[in-house]
Amino acid sequence: MSTTGRVHLAPLDGLRGLAVTAVLLFHAGQLRGGFLGVDLFFVLSGFLITGLLLGEIGKRNRIGLAAFWGRRARRLLPALIVMGVAVLLLAWAFGSPTLLALALDDAPWAAAQAVNWHFVAEQVGYWNASDTRLFAHLWSIAVEWQFYLLWPLVVAVTARGRGGQRRVAVLAVAGALVSLTLMIHFGNAVDTTRAYEGTDTRAFALLLGAAVATEPVRRLFAGVPRAVADALCALLVCRLVASWALTDGQHAPGLFQGGLFLHSATAAVLIALLAGVPQGRTGQVVGSAVPRRLGEISYSLYLWHWPVYLLLPEKTLGFGGWARTAVLIGLSLGAAELSKRVVEDPVRFRARWATGGRGLVALAAAAVVLAGVWAAIPQPQLGAGTVDLDRLMAP
Repeated sequence: MSTTGRVHLAPLDGLRGLAVTAVLLFHAGQLRGGFLGVDLFFVLSGFLITGLLLGEIGKRNRIGLAAFWGRRARRLLPALIVMGVAVLLLAWAFGSPTLLALALDDAPWAAAQAVNWHFVAEQVGYWNASDTRLFAHLWSIAVEWQFYLLWPLVVAVTARGRGGQRRVAVLAVAGALVSLTLMIHFGNAVDTTRAYEGTDTRAFALLLGAAVATEPVRRLFAGVPRAVADALCALLVCRLVASWALTDGQHAPGLFQGGLFLHSATAAVLIALLAGVPQGRTGQVVGSAVPRRLGEISYSLYLWHWPVYLLLPEKTLGFGGWARTAVLIGLSLGAAELSKRVVEDPVRFRARWATGGRGLVALAAAAVVLAGVWAAIPQPQLGAGTVDLDRLMAP
């Protein structure tokens, strides 16, 4: 089967479903290591995107970069823009002044796909301050976008000609090791946000996924007997789930000294094996109806869940624990399903206006709407109505 044919394999959609479930439970405070699901997303993205790029090289001996970036924009930006407009309006209507002020501050960076570097520059600690930022979760989307901009250029230059896929594999592995070195360096800081959200320090997950999409690495895994590969897939799935359950947040020993890299490498091996034996028992379980459906809506689910969580705190709902988690996940699922049906699928598959020059005009118009909403919402007056203690105590 070709690399491009793997894009729609049910087990890979199922892995997305498992990853987004882990993230949802982590943000709800129910799974302390669930943040590792983001690394599985990264590895999947690196694998799938590189497979598409190499498939295009194989067919046409070139990559249509403008067309590639246009497809990525059509796939990801409409839902992101709709979510951004809705969240700003909801924060204005129902959020606290602090929540709204920070959302207005972060929104331009989120729109520019650079919010991760904004948070790093502003020293917004991921582990202790993200619960005040409605767009905090978009750091990972920004990392992926930056990868989508740069990696196709590398593949376009190096993958052509004899031995091209071998060169891509070598560059991907070398880049992953450089990225690991950077994470170890920055991971020694008291605040690990730089290591956690930096594009350079997280690139190893995407690059490991890219490496296992190349023909030399695929041939290596193709030599594993099917029964052995299926058993290994089961063990690796259990290994990932156990790491999500047992990892104690940022305080896990060795997390930034190779732990995240090991998790990503485990995910890469799992993806490579699953792509070879999608009809095995593990593939059938991972690719079954529920995880596969969650994987199909995982992008919108990821976009919507965090604003839903922050706009409906325990104080507002009047209850917490698993009951609150169930309500929040249910609302997030509803928003994600609506987004997929009303925004994502029509733009991707059915709307003529979303293609070619008309698509660019429509995207520009949506961006103008987002900018207009951002500019029209008044900046809240933080601290208004509070008591100035210095003046109160003055003689």
